[in-house]
Amino acid sequence: MFPRLRSALSAVMIVLACLLAPCGTLAGWAMYEPADTGRYVAAMAPLADDPGVRDAVADTLGARFAGLAGRAGLADEAAAGPVNGGVRLFVRDAARSFTRTEAFHEGWDTANRTVHDAVLRALRDDGAAGRAVTVDLAPVTERVRDRLTEDHVAFARRIPVRHTEVTVLPARAADRLRKGYHVLDVAAFWLPLAAVVFAVTGIVLAACRRRAVTAAGIGTALGGALLALAVVVGRRLTVAGLTGPVDGPTTGAVYDALTETLRTAAWLLVALGLTVALVSWLTGRYGHLLRHRRAPAESPAEPAPPRPTRTRL
Repeated sequence: MFPRLRSALSAVMIVLACLLAPCGTLAGWAMYEPADTGRYVAAMAPLADDPGVRDAVADTLGARFAGLAGRAGLADEAAAGPVNGGVRLFVRDAARSFTRTEAFHEGWDTANRTVHDAVLRALRDDGAAGRAVTVDLAPVTERVRDRLTEDHVAFARRIPVRHTEVTVLPARAADRLRKGYHVLDVAAFWLPLAAVVFAVTGIVLAACRRRAVTAAGIGTALGGALLALAVVVGRRLTVAGLTGPVDGPTTGAVYDALTETLRTAAWLLVALGLTVALVSWLTGRYGHLLRHRRAPAESPAEPAPPRPTRTRL
């Protein structure tokens, strides 16, 4: 009865270890990849060259500056009354031209860093409960105005730079994310450690440790494959669920940039698990054959026949 209990307990430990491995990988990625400002900005930087991102930013900036120009009375130089279609088109073309400059890449990185820092401060500050996360777009507006001035746009200098607070996260969403962030902070440390402890314990308790190692490797590979599948499904759900000026292929590009490390980690789990299982299986198989081949050579020699004894008469 005791060997059966040990085998059952070993199987439970190994199954738990295989389940916790992908969960720990996901928690570690969530804590140390998107939560790291430098890595986040580096992941988002290539998107500045994405045509969908540039078009969305240009349309947003063009509409915004056309509205500012109309409120500031800048359209009087072109036509009386509000900004006409020609001026709006001119401003939008200037914004599209700006998105192809080095200044736009710098502004893109600065904007992502500003938003990311604001969100992280809100998530790590327990005293910010009940408050929305906001950022000031005045530096971005000033940067665009300076670039338009360098491009000799006539009315660029008269575009007002106003401190406009834009809500990045509503208060309820920020509170939910804050709770989730604290949970991930704990899980990112304890889940991988628990997976290792359960795996070692399951292997030690197993009646056949080689088979336990093989099972742990196969289970780890399956967990990594499920994690990779979850990333693919999450991409489809994200692209289908988000709407707005940046959607479709652009949203997919953002998702791919943010989850690149997670996909790599998932396939590393698959490779590690398959390697451990294969080495364990090969070691057991060829070790068994080698022992059988050495058995005849190491068997004791047959005893020599007894020497005849002489009898005395």
